This record gives sequence, C-alpha cells and structure tokens, in this order.
Amino acid sequence: MKRRYCHSLLLAFLCLTTLPAQEKRMTLSQCVEIATDHSLQAFRAKNMYLSGYWAFRTYKAGRLPFVSLQLTPVQYNSNFIKRYDYNQNIEVYRQQQSIASSAGLSLSQNLDLTGGTFTFNSGLDYLRNFGENIYTQYSTIPVRMGYSQSLFGFNRFKWEKKIEPLKYEKVKKQYLYSRESLSETATRYFFNLAMAQAEYDMAVENVSSADSLYLAGKERSRISSISQADLLTLHLDFVNAENALENATTQLQKTMFGFISFFNLEKDDKIYPDLPEKTKEISITAAEAIAAMKENNPDILACRQQVLESEQELERIRKTGGFDADFSAGVGFNQAGNTFRDAYIDPSRQDMVRIGITIPIVDWGIRKGRINMAKNNLDATQLAVRQSEQDLEQEVISVVAEFQKQQKLIARAVDALQMAISSYNINKQRFLVGKADVNTLTLSLNRRKDAQRNYLSALSNYWQGYYAIRKLTLFDFEKRETLSFQFDKLFE
Repeated sequence: MKRRYCHSLLLAFLCLTTLPAQEKRMTLSQCVEIATDHSLQAFRAKNMYLSGYWAFRTYKAGRLPFVSLQLTPVQYNSNFIKRYDYNQNIEVYRQQQSIASSAGLSLSQNLDLTGGTFTFNSGLDYLRNFGENIYTQYSTIPVRMGYSQSLFGFNRFKWEKKIEPLKYEKVKKQYLYSRESLSETATRYFFNLAMAQAEYDMAVENVSSADSLYLAGKERSRISSISQADLLTLHLDFVNAENALENATTQLQKTMFGFISFFNLEKDDKIYPDLPEKTKEISITAAEAIAAMKENNPDILACRQQVLESEQELERIRKTGGFDADFSAGVGFNQAGNTFRDAYIDPSRQDMVRIGITIPIVDWGIRKGRINMAKNNLDATQLAVRQSEQDLEQEVISVVAEFQKQQKLIARAVDALQMAISSYNINKQRFLVGKADVNTLTLSLNRRKDAQRNYLSALSNYWQGYYAIRKLTLFDFEKRETLSFQFDKLFE
C-alpha cells in the first residue's frame, strides 16, 4: 500500500514538474489584445491596410493640380544641314552650330464632372547660332491656358470618384474585420488551453482522490464493510486516473505549444488562463444585426465595388469604338526677341480651337458583341452579389440565435457545475463513512467531469459567438456604436 501511494505521489510530482513553478496568468481580454495588436497575423493585417491606404492617397493626389517644371539647361548642336541657296537655286549643305536652353512650367487639373483636363503653361527658350551669321534669340510664352475633353467618350474620373473611396472604406472595414477575426481565433485558443488546463487539474485531483478512496476501501475491506468487487473497482479507478493524468499532461503540452505559437510568445512561457467570471448580458435582435452588417461588413462593400466595376466596364465599352468627338481650346500669348527684355514686350495673342470627330462605319459587330458580354457579366455579378448578401444575412441570423442560446446555457451550466461539485463532495464523504457505494461515487464523479466540460464549452461558445457577431457586423452592441470609432485611435 505504501509503495503504491508513493508511486502515485511520484507520478503526480513528475506531471507537475512539466509545468514551471511560476506561471503567467492571462485573461481573455489580454489574449485578445495580444492577438489583435502583437501577433504575426495582426502585423500582416495592418500592412494590408497600409497598402490600401497608400493606394487611396495616390488616388487623392491624382485629383489635385499637377505642377511640373521642365528644364533643358544646355543643348549643343554642331552638324551639316541641308539649306536652299536662292542665288544658285540649289540645295546645299552648310555647317551649323548652336546652343539652346529652355525652361517650362506647367500645371494640369483633371475635372471629375466632365472628364476634361485644364492646363496652364509658361515657358522660355534661348537660342544662339554660330557660323557665318551669329545671332541670339529668345522665345517666350508668358501664359497659356487650355482645356480638352472627349464630348461623348468614357469619363474615367467620374467612376474613380465612385469606386476609389468605396475601395478605401472596404480596406478600413476589412482591417477591423481582421481584428475581430483574430479576437475570435484568440478566444478559441484561450478556451482550448483552459479546457486542457481544467482536464489536467481534474486529472491531478482525481489521482489524489482515487488513491485516498482506494486506501480507504482497503481499510474497509479488512472489516468486511466493502465487497472485493467494489475494492477492485476502486483500484481500477485509481489506475484509470493515473492514465488520464498522463494523457492530460501530454494534451496540455500540445495545446500550450499551439497557444504560444499563435500569440508569438516566448517558447519557454507557460500560460495559466484566468476564466472570465461574468458574461455580458447583451440583447441583440436579428434585424438590427442584419442592418449593421449591411452597413459595415467589408464583404458587402466588396459586392458593391464589384457591381460598380461591372457598370463601369459596360459604360467604357459602350463609349469606346463608337461615334465620338473631342474638343480642345487654348488661349495665351507668345513673343520672340533678340534680347530677354524684348521677348516679353507686347506679346502676341495665341488662340487655338479644335474639334475632332470619329465615326465608325463597319466593325462587323465587334462592339455589339463586347457590349452584350459586358451586360451579361453585369447581370451575373448582380446575381452573385444578391446571393452573397442572402448568405451573409443567414449567417448573421444563425450566429445571433446561437449567441442568445448560449447566454441562457451559461447560467444553467454554472448551476449544474455547482450542484455536481456539491453532489460529488457529499457522496465522497458518505462513501468514506460507509453510507454510499462505489457506483454512486463513480456516477457523481463522472457527472462533475461532464458539468465542468459543459461549463467551459458553453463559456467558449458564448465568447466566440460574441466576437463572431462583432466580426460580421463591425458593431459593438454593448456600447451601441460601430467599431469604426476605434479606427482613428489605432493609427494616431
């Protein structure tokens, strides 16, 4: 008996030494914070957002006036060129040497409403020729303004104004969606570890309890107050408890490794999860969850983007390859002179108006075929979008219903666990004084184990459902506000 007792204590000691003497306790909220701010997945999500952010900044920059300066500091030419000799009425080659310089300042602005482009120019050219006739000349454009656009063509600026802000909004919502997905995954890892830790703790306790009961059974068998079959059952329970402890230890180690890997913690860290004591009583209806989903879910925004891009492609094809006219006009001044000052005196008026027309005659139905293809693609996209929205609505309804159910199950699971623990403790004491049999004790022990697992499962399902709703709707139903309010704080 003493040898077996020492063996059980040694086994329990070896199992306990697989965990460090000092453990880091971690709450669910701490796990969520680490996952959403410091994990590798969080880093990846943040960089994907920044990529979309800079794409939007590029689009915004394209809507601003573009200013450029063109310079040719020095251009030297020395060559023979063909010239007409009036005296001899022949073409002759003559050597020419020249030095030229030029500078120009230009400004352009795209107009979203019309699809046209407004331009502003100013320039200065310098030319000095060498050879038989040496002369210097300046040419200036003090100011010139112009405007050009297609009258019936495709206006890409109008569509970019619709699509690009939507794409950026989708990127922002996708980042928040990724954070909530990480919260949901972190919750799963947290409760997997909590379940493994609870199984381990119960296994350690069961080894000690089974050993005590077996020793008590052997004492009672000496006075014939317990049958040999019951004693063997107690012995079997002790052996099973030892095996369960070994399995629980292995499972805890595996779960701990996965936990540390996901949260990017130090490999020697050992975490003990602190279970949340209370759950949040939150009232959520399917209707308000669906409304929040339609407003905030990035998949919904992606569907809207797909429809807009299909409509854009249809309009582009309709307005490409058909009848078109383009218009351009400009007004300004220019002058030339032998000195810099003369080049700016009394500049001449410079006007330009141009209208171009393109009329397709025969294209053998190519344009019509492309238009029909674009129409079919738009119809297919709209149908797929409606199906996606319906699937998301059904998912939201299912998640909300499951969450409401888990709120009720947790309260029952807590009561069941308390009753199971009390029942086991009572039956254990009754068995020790000979007022309960082994079957009653074993039954109450199994009920306590099941109650513990059911409680952890209900708690896990509740919190995963809580973050699943936040992920699908990007709405905090506890504070009654969207999650977008957190966005600016994350990137201050």
